[in-house]
Amino acid sequence: MERKYMKRLEGKFCKIVTKEPGEQRASVVTGTIEEVDYEDGFVLVESEQGLGCLKINTIVAIKPGSQRRRIEKRKILKDDDHASVGIGTLIVFIAMVLVAAVAASVVIQTSETLQNRAYAVGKQTIRDVSSGMKIVDLTGYTDAAKSKIEYLAISISPRAGSYDLDLNETLVYIEYDNLTILSLDHAHASSGGGGTVASSVSSSGVFHTLNHTYLTSTNFGAIAIRDADSSVTSSFGMSTQDLVTIIVNLTAAFPDTSGLETGEEFYGKLVPEVGSAGIFFVSAPNAFEHRVVEL
Repeated sequence: MERKYMKRLEGKFCKIVTKEPGEQRASVVTGTIEEVDYEDGFVLVESEQGLGCLKINTIVAIKPGSQRRRIEKRKILKDDDHASVGIGTLIVFIAMVLVAAVAASVVIQTSETLQNRAYAVGKQTIRDVSSGMKIVDLTGYTDAAKSKIEYLAISISPRAGSYDLDLNETLVYIEYDNLTILSLDHAHASSGGGGTVASSVSSSGVFHTLNHTYLTSTNFGAIAIRDADSSVTSSFGMSTQDLVTIIVNLTAAFPDTSGLETGEEFYGKLVPEVGSAGIFFVSAPNAFEHRVVEL
């Protein structure tokens, strides 16, 4: 290259085409010509790769260019790259927020479900622990010959602090030669001529208040001894202050002996719908002095 031309290109951004001797293909270097050393035959070029030297005798052509335009182009590309990274980061952030929101919603729903379940279980546990039946008295009634007990009267009341109890859902278990389970015969509770549920004791006595026809091996009757709100006769419910006497037909419950003979005994329990059961033990004396027997 001529010295006069090279001198004019110093400090300018140029595209320099070089070709080494013996090479078939030329190469292109873009950068700013910083200095030309004519004595040693080198051109000092500042390019994107850094500061470098080119031999003057290998330079085929030099084309000046606009460095400002190239810098602006690189800046635009750089800004675009940053924008792409920013959008990607924003998308990831939004996804993380959504995942966290879903996870928080699941945790909240689970905690609410567990809280409601714990409340229900706690309430049910309180009912089971505090509720139950209490056996107040056991009385038997023998046949005319005073040889066996034909009917059993079990006086019961709810325990202190108990919830209301439903006689319609109460079962009587009797363990003798067989396990006998009795429930209240609510279908004949108020049948004509006396049913299985009475609001008070008749003038003939406890054991002559109910209709014995409906007292079978699977059904018992009930007499309200103390029932201020008439809940026993209206809905078969017992509140804390109520007192009820249950009548069980032992003749039907023990068909082999037609009742409980002298010296015999058995276990039983009253199982309410909720709460603890009332357990009782019946032991017949060796002789019956009267038809009404305290057990």
